[in-house]
Amino acid sequence: MMMDPAHGTIGSEEVDTRDLQKNNFAVADAQPHQEARRVNNDPRAGKQKGNQPRRDRRDVHGWVVLDKPIGMTSTQAVAVLKRLFNAKRAGHAGTLDPLASGGLPIALGEATKTVPFVMDGRKRYRFTVCWGEERDTDDIEGKVTATSDQRPTREAIEALLPRFTGVIEQVPPRYSAIKVQGERAYDLARDGEVVELAPRPVEIHHLALVDQPDSDRAVFEAECGKGTYVRALARDMGRILGTFGHICALRRTLVGPFGENDMIPLDQLEALCDRAASGEGSLADALMPVETALDDIPALAVTRADAARLHRGQAVLLRGRDAPTSSGTVYVTVAGRLLALAEVGNGEIIPKRVFNLTGLTASTGRNERN
Repeated sequence: MMMDPAHGTIGSEEVDTRDLQKNNFAVADAQPHQEARRVNNDPRAGKQKGNQPRRDRRDVHGWVVLDKPIGMTSTQAVAVLKRLFNAKRAGHAGTLDPLASGGLPIALGEATKTVPFVMDGRKRYRFTVCWGEERDTDDIEGKVTATSDQRPTREAIEALLPRFTGVIEQVPPRYSAIKVQGERAYDLARDGEVVELAPRPVEIHHLALVDQPDSDRAVFEAECGKGTYVRALARDMGRILGTFGHICALRRTLVGPFGENDMIPLDQLEALCDRAASGEGSLADALMPVETALDDIPALAVTRADAARLHRGQAVLLRGRDAPTSSGTVYVTVAGRLLALAEVGNGEIIPKRVFNLTGLTASTGRNERN
């Protein structure tokens, strides 16, 4: 057996994760997507004629990092990709609001088992704060609740940034998916109730002012850990600067191991789907391997005999001079193919999640990261 460190990922959320129930769509962050009845952005939908039966869903395994367009909910995006690939299962790794664009990693098939690893990763955002107004949703979609004629100088903004770097206490937005006595905060806020959310620690690894187009707007870049809300960041900076503020533009550029080079616009996916339907290409070209989400944990290669035991859910004893001495989570491969997520400890490998990658998977070329 050999254990090699996996390559190239940035470590450990959910920045700006306001659930989109106010748009009457259900969010499926870490669960296989159940197709929304009211969502239909796929131009191919509705082409069935008469009583022609629906095509059977197929096994598709891998990641698609959609460059989500502004105006589309995360749930809509999952539904569209599920139809494009005719996939049995799909889910996304972290809600991205309709007003936001950028990286929305969508897991298909067995990749849904690796969603938590992506959701726990760092997120990077480029966002614009509009000064002078605070809104109840902390973004441009909400109602104005406070105003100010004051505008911050560049020097005042830059002097403030260290206060919002590192581990800080942050009060989530009232319109968020956090539960209050069993109910979502956004439901209570929408019903007119005063929602008091407790502050919680979040980590902001990097925050920088990158542009100031005019006195009313400032553009920032932030790299954050799990649980951070960019909308709350804009709100809190505006209050301290004495001017108020809200998010008026937002783009996600990094989600765990997935960066801008991995993103695919929806129109390109639809064009690839059309070419594949005519035999001129394959949808596998749009897929990234399931194990791409596991870049931050070690890989452990086993023999075919040991693989057969692990596949049956049985533990395998570690032996020989190449047996790893460390413990913890690993992903197990056999003959270069992903087999399982497992725990190493007490001299054995204990399988936790076994993968069955029968069906459509990423093409060979997509196994090499850009």
